[in-house]
Amino acid sequence: MTTWITICDTCKQEGWDAGEMAQTDGEVLAALIEAAATGVETVKTRRVSCLMGCKNACNVAIQGEGKLNYTLGTFTPSREAAEGIVAYAAAHAESETGQVPYRAWPQAVKGHFVTRHPPLPKE
Repeated sequence: MTTWITICDTCKQEGWDAGEMAQTDGEVLAALIEAAATGVETVKTRRVSCLMGCKNACNVAIQGEGKLNYTLGTFTPSREAAEGIVAYAAAHAESETGQVPYRAWPQAVKGHFVTRHPPLPKE
């Protein structure tokens, strides 16, 4: 089953506007996640403008149909963070319920969980 990584591409970390940044922190993280997800068949990515978690920038949502879904944030846009997010998403895709045992979490996502959402009910 497919797990989606929804990436906020408008996220800006504190002090972003003080520099001469050509891209938002969210755009940088999105590009890194997209690159890390290349070739991972069970993971797809998409960008959205604003997940409304500005205090926790950079934000992503890990989502799968019929599964627990998660919002993660407060990432520094780095290759390590992107690879950890993709690895967690791949484990989420393999899980029947979306729950991934803590011992299987990549170090890069530990401490970044913001919310957990139950699956939507089937009407």
